[in-house]
Amino acid sequence: MLKTEQEALVNHGGLKGIIMCRYRAKYALIFLLLATSGLMFLLRNILTLKLGWQNSSRAAFAQMRPAPPYRAHTFCSHLGPEPTPDEALEDRYLLKAIAWPELPARPAPVPLNQTSDPVHSLFTVLPSKGQKEWHVGDQLEALVHMHDFQGSPKRYGGDFLVARLHSPDLGAGVAGKVVDHLNGSYSALFPLLWGGSAQVQITMVHSSEAVAVLQRLREERPNRVFFKSLFRSGELSETTTCIPCLPLNYPQPPLCNYTNLHTGEPWYCLKPELLSCDTRINHAMGGYENPLYTNQEALLFQSRINIKVIIHTSGPDRINVLPQKIDETELESSTIKAEPDKYTPSGYYYQGTWRPLCGTSVRQFNDSSSITQCLTGKVIHMYGDSTMRQWFEYLSAFIPDFNLHRTKNVGPLMAVDFKNNILMNYRCHGPPIRILPVSTSELRYVADELDGLAGGPDTVVVFSIWAHFTSFPIEVYIRRMRHIRQALVRLLDRGPGTLVIIRSANFVAMDQTTSKHSSDWFSLQIDTVLRTMFKGLGVVFVDAWEMTLAHHSPHNIHPPPPIIKNMVDLILSHVCPDKKKS
Repeated sequence: MLKTEQEALVNHGGLKGIIMCRYRAKYALIFLLLATSGLMFLLRNILTLKLGWQNSSRAAFAQMRPAPPYRAHTFCSHLGPEPTPDEALEDRYLLKAIAWPELPARPAPVPLNQTSDPVHSLFTVLPSKGQKEWHVGDQLEALVHMHDFQGSPKRYGGDFLVARLHSPDLGAGVAGKVVDHLNGSYSALFPLLWGGSAQVQITMVHSSEAVAVLQRLREERPNRVFFKSLFRSGELSETTTCIPCLPLNYPQPPLCNYTNLHTGEPWYCLKPELLSCDTRINHAMGGYENPLYTNQEALLFQSRINIKVIIHTSGPDRINVLPQKIDETELESSTIKAEPDKYTPSGYYYQGTWRPLCGTSVRQFNDSSSITQCLTGKVIHMYGDSTMRQWFEYLSAFIPDFNLHRTKNVGPLMAVDFKNNILMNYRCHGPPIRILPVSTSELRYVADELDGLAGGPDTVVVFSIWAHFTSFPIEVYIRRMRHIRQALVRLLDRGPGTLVIIRSANFVAMDQTTSKHSSDWFSLQIDTVLRTMFKGLGVVFVDAWEMTLAHHSPHNIHPPPPIIKNMVDLILSHVCPDKKKS
């Protein structure tokens, strides 16, 4: 019996061992399945984060968007350093300089048939004062009467009108000045700068009602252009949304703060779910926020109906200009002195050539030898957007490119002429810039770059910064220009003789879509701020605003080659002035 019991116990232990082995195998299989499922779930989440950045990131920022009305000065101004008393005073002065006439109070929305209609509107060329004929040196005035789509006269101002006087036969053109009388009528003033034929052209860029919509968008939807950044660590990568403006008093998702340590200019990105903020590797254009217009507002932005439509005349729109009535017959029209009661533009075209009305006389640089001779021994630093890159590309046809293995649209770019000791470089400005992906290591603020220059008589600094700021509250642009101005003052102090050239904004092609973020009205406001802030600093302005308005070419954010050549001839004339004419 004892032997039998022992065998039974052994057999029982063996069976238990077999059962335990089977259980271990079963659980191992279960654990393996769970681990595999968990890994697949993790990979799927990573892929979702990588591919679905727009939905998740935009949704997070959407929760932060305040309900209108929400003023611009409370949306962005709290970011960055607190303005000094002098800066706050300047802010108020600048805001006053760009103030726009307000619409009369009335129920909204306003029907389209009660808004400004360029087809029903008319202008009249007024007779010359005290004489029966016009002469070079006189001022021409045209009176504009705005009407709505029903043909009824408008009784208030605020329409965005532009004017030019031109002569296709003479290759001549000059920008006019439009004065708003705030009662539905406007005066367009033109200096008569050439003899012969001259034709008036007046264009309604936007109705006053459309401008009111643009003002609302700028104040309430400052992030309607948004950006993105890629974060990467090893095999893991995420992309999130980035913006310069954050609302107050609203729940905020976790953020990465990339505020510039030198200037204090703010920049934020949504923090990645799995990666840290210091894994950010690039900056890129994200997209455009939609929808922005109501159905009624969209009617105010219709191509060939109420965006950039020419206003017709009720009588003749051409005059014949006789020679100037002066005793000194050798005096050229380009030397006409400004009078206090007359409008004086920065220059005009004649025979296709830009002629400034004050300052340096423009020379023609038509071949590589004249350009090379002018730039010999010079270092030219160019900063800004693609409108500045156009200048670099024009000059690099005469100065050999140095291949930095960078994308042309992103840069940085460099051209070097070792024989003639010429160095020219271009670098895009810092965010916000709508651009193809650019490495964060190459994304520099212009003020920081200027503080790294020694300066001096052989140094030329040129910049154009405007096109990428049109969608943001004006305070964002004021802050950027203030830091650049401070850096320029420091540069001119330590490097006397440094030539600083600033390119202004220019007119662009517009339709309903581009009006939301790149309207000429936004550019006009920015241009006014730019001129006001740098007035009296001892810098040279290239008036791209007037040069594109006065020219016969269709408006384009990148002006055509004839305008670019006139611009480059102008800057080279400041680098190498004609001493005899000066």
